Amino acid sequence: MTRIVVCGALGRMGRRIVEIASEDPEVEVAGGVEHPDRILSRDLGEALGREDLRGVPLTSSLEEVIGSCDVMVEFSGNTTAAVSHTRIASLEGKASVVGTTGFTEAELRDIEECSRKAPVLVSPNMSLGVNLMFRLVEMAGKVLKGRGFDVEIVEVHHRFKKDAPSGTAVRIADIVRKVMGIEKVVHGREGVSTRGTDEIGVMAVRGGDVVGDHTVYFLGTGERLEITHRAGSRDTFARGAVEAAKWVKDKGPGLYSMFDVLGL
Repeated sequence: MTRIVVCGALGRMGRRIVEIASEDPEVEVAGGVEHPDRILSRDLGEALGREDLRGVPLTSSLEEVIGSCDVMVEFSGNTTAAVSHTRIASLEGKASVVGTTGFTEAELRDIEECSRKAPVLVSPNMSLGVNLMFRLVEMAGKVLKGRGFDVEIVEVHHRFKKDAPSGTAVRIADIVRKVMGIEKVVHGREGVSTRGTDEIGVMAVRGGDVVGDHTVYFLGTGERLEITHRAGSRDTFARGAVEAAKWVKDKGPGLYSMFDVLGL
């Protein structure tokens, strides 16, 4: 049995993680953490309208519930809070699964420091398909390097998403930079000029209720390769987060990713 505490338990993603975890016979939801302004009841079951979760504590302080879990699942959507939660978990020797995105380099270093005390799994996207996409992009980049192909990344998300480009698009760009040796990343374009051959284009589109679409274009002369992932439901990410929590529970200190979960 893997006992989890979900940070951001009343958010769009947090709710689905709690609900999917509660239906998994190998997982127990031991608590929820949320911003104090959003807490109207200190009972997670009452807050979510689920009788099966009655008696599970809901708090604004991770310290109050960290001792009752094996894994802290972080989807608060706030990078400052996410670093703090990961630090609290690591000091208690608890594993962390971090799905919040938009971290600065300094914040990522803080999380890496936490992973020296306890296992920390960080992924900008918990979807199994997206993480396979990362590998396919890496393979394509290696093959097409130096063969006259331009790379453009387009991501589409709902109007409420805070960070742009998405963490997934940033990860894809990082993969392309590494395998193809391209350093310059251009976020959108305007003006009158031709496209450089030494740049990666990243475009962020926001609107409606789109859960998440990502397409990587490898554009050559007379041909193009497109690698696309479309998420039709947040359940895709929630199930991945639950699988990650079960996987990381018994691991030693270290910084892990969904590649490790999938064996890629």
